[in-house]
Amino acid sequence: MENTFTASEEYEGERLDRVLAMEIEGRSRSFLQGVLKSGNVLLNGKTAKASARVSEGDIIRIDIPESVIPDILPENIPLDILYEDGDVLVVNKPKGMVVHPAPGHYTGTLVNAVMYHCGASLSGINGVLRPGIVHRIDRDTTGSVIICKNDLAHQSIAEQLKDHTIVRRYLAIVHGRIKEEELTIDRPLARDPKDRKKMAVREDGKRAVTHCRVLARYRDYTYVECRLETGRTHQIRVHMASVGHPLLGDEVYGGKRKNPYSTQGQCLHAHILGFRHPVTGEYIETTAPLPEYFAHLLEILPS
Repeated sequence: MENTFTASEEYEGERLDRVLAMEIEGRSRSFLQGVLKSGNVLLNGKTAKASARVSEGDIIRIDIPESVIPDILPENIPLDILYEDGDVLVVNKPKGMVVHPAPGHYTGTLVNAVMYHCGASLSGINGVLRPGIVHRIDRDTTGSVIICKNDLAHQSIAEQLKDHTIVRRYLAIVHGRIKEEELTIDRPLARDPKDRKKMAVREDGKRAVTHCRVLARYRDYTYVECRLETGRTHQIRVHMASVGHPLLGDEVYGGKRKNPYSTQGQCLHAHILGFRHPVTGEYIETTAPLPEYFAHLLEILPS
């Protein structure tokens, strides 16, 4: 099964085998090195070694035997559509939904739902596992995700992501009372050397910037808006934890903080998404309403 993807900024300077290990879920690095040795990985159209360094924007194609990945089938899963035209679709992803298929999650994903809704009209740049997907949010993060219906739209949105011109504002509830009204967290992020599924603040990482604004303070928590200047994996979750204010419900970066509420994961919502339309150039901005659990928390948290 062929899988093609464009290297995002977080992979700048990384070895090709490490990039594949981070991008191809459910496959060990040793397995992927074997695929590399067999010549089944192309970097910008040319066979590459495991040690090759990757740059943002590189096109990587890996060919894994068909038996590895099952057919990804459309599923009639309701979508909360925030915006749609012939080129793009913006949906409000619910909590618990995985964005694209991966080992253990080949059904019930956003991709399965979008394939049913859009039919054959989806960008193919990111291969069969991620048709139309140009960015993603975590399974337990809710809110806006943009889907590209053709390759032209995909290339335009990907370029806007690269240039940091897409507006992405998140709402979150974090532990503790933040004293400042506004703060900017400018700390580099990279993969955690002890756990490749996690990210960590590291001096040798890629620059990551999050702008945070306090919306309300509670006795033990703070309600904040986070604006992404860059878009690293788990950026808000790691940044807020790094300043002593991990997200309520974050089981990965929350440390030993207790969660007395039924949040089903981190309290993080992709609220506002703004972009230039890939064809008309018009600025489009969507707003995803808060999920019910989040709005309820804001009502019951002790002040």
